[in-house]
Amino acid sequence: MKFLRPLAIAFSLYSRIPMPRVEWDGRSMRYALCFFPLVGAVTGGLLWLLLWLCSALGVGAGLTAALAVALPVGVNGGIHLDGFCDTADALSSHQTRERKLEILKDPHAGAFAVLSCAVYLLLQFGLWTEFSFSPRSAGVVAIGFVFSRSLSGFSVAAFPCAKNSGLAAAFSGAAQKNAVKACMAVFWLLCAAGMLACSGWEGAAALLAAALVFAYYRVMSSRQFGGITGDLAGYFLQICELAVLAAVVLVQLGKGMLG
Repeated sequence: MKFLRPLAIAFSLYSRIPMPRVEWDGRSMRYALCFFPLVGAVTGGLLWLLLWLCSALGVGAGLTAALAVALPVGVNGGIHLDGFCDTADALSSHQTRERKLEILKDPHAGAFAVLSCAVYLLLQFGLWTEFSFSPRSAGVVAIGFVFSRSLSGFSVAAFPCAKNSGLAAAFSGAAQKNAVKACMAVFWLLCAAGMLACSGWEGAAALLAAALVFAYYRVMSSRQFGGITGDLAGYFLQICELAVLAAVVLVQLGKGMLG
């Protein structure tokens, strides 16, 4: 029973899936990040089911792509896309570190946020139109939603925070950091094994793409902001999910060119 509260907190915060109301005390938040990847498991599972249904029913590539873009946003309520937009605004400002952190807190969306969001969704839509459905290929992409969240959860527990307030700081301060990092490492291994088991080349390409994005996230957050924030974590998730999809599509295209 003691783990039901942190589970409910993780799903209440990072998804729109109805959860029972629980108290957000330090004890409950301590292990909430351990359940963050399970939100990705639900999202990825629903996405796999959507792709399978579209394939079975003969739905066209355009509509399938549109539904695949919309489903994760609908499940998570756009919380990660909001972080992506705020970070894009801050990075595009080319201001001082302090000013960039202020931009992250600004509730208004700037021009760069709107443009970046439009380009992101357009790229994602284009990649989905090129995606060739198979249960194994879709499995790699679906597991990627779990893998990206395990990397994000690890960063909150392991990376320095850019400020002492905000969502990332709250979870980082309340987290049982060693337990969270160990839990995320277990998710890494399970995800890596699952992605490689689904499809060797596609799984390997997706894992490499996610690792490269994670390395970029670590360096960028430190140099540009002095640490991570909740918005930066959302930015990373969106880029990571796009990179995993792109890696799978590129491998599929490469196989097609080779015959």
